[in-house]
Amino acid sequence: MSTPSPQTERRAEARGLWLGLFGVLIFSLTLPMTRLAVGTVEAPQLSGLFIAFGRAAVAGLLSLLFLAATRAPLPRRSDWPLIALTSAGAVFGFPIFTSIAMRHVEAVHASVMLGLLPLATAAVGARVQRQRPSPGFWACATLGSALVAGFALLRSGGPGGGLHWADGLLLAAMGWAALSYVSGARLSGRMRADHVICWALVIALPASAPGALLSWPEQAIAARAWWGFGYVAVFSMWLGFFAWYRGLALGGTVRVSQVQLAQPFFSMLLAVPLLGETLDALTLGFGLAVIATVFVGRHMPVQTSRP
Repeated sequence: MSTPSPQTERRAEARGLWLGLFGVLIFSLTLPMTRLAVGTVEAPQLSGLFIAFGRAAVAGLLSLLFLAATRAPLPRRSDWPLIALTSAGAVFGFPIFTSIAMRHVEAVHASVMLGLLPLATAAVGARVQRQRPSPGFWACATLGSALVAGFALLRSGGPGGGLHWADGLLLAAMGWAALSYVSGARLSGRMRADHVICWALVIALPASAPGALLSWPEQAIAARAWWGFGYVAVFSMWLGFFAWYRGLALGGTVRVSQVQLAQPFFSMLLAVPLLGETLDALTLGFGLAVIATVFVGRHMPVQTSRP
């Protein structure tokens, strides 16, 4: 097999970064829309478990239709473990932990906590895919992650000043998401990216469909909560992964994952009109600083070991 030319690799990387950014823009609405769907402690709406199972069930049914329409072949036997891992993280782990947490913390706070996800994804991706980021690249990734962590601490009022127990759920969600991103990216290198998330959702249907029915809301739910649920079911749980997994496969998990450093601040900007949250100078300053680390890190070398 011939080795791709440097120009071809650069084009693939650029396309992967643009697809990754498009996926990030879709995912940026996930936390605000989840907050809209679950409501607050004072005014609860849909339960976190219903949102987690329900969004997976809706997306799973859409996936069945899509796989049939595109005449998708069955994955190879060796692909099923990675599909199962992708399903465990993207379909169950991340949605369950975030949906429960979002009733107890604001979207702005949750967005910043999950800003550490790119570093987690890069670390797992570098290990699994034998990619070797330069020290400068890791410095940028570490600095960006430190910025969002520092921002979360400042928003909480300082050390020991109010970090919520739900932050533990958000950190668990981050770990599951990183694993699912890496496994999904590996699968996207040898099968269609849209089929990856579809198969992950389909194999989850025997659990997600009964889970959604068992947790179906008994009280009246506001229309805006259902709109939030619809978004996370169709876009966050399904269409966003079409672009995201393809972007990771084309541009490399380590590099494309850094685009997510800007996701917390996209989420905060979108939370302003949706949830009435305010965008202050602190948020804007940290946002510009994080985006700067993404720009610098984009130009740092990342080598891939070849057999």
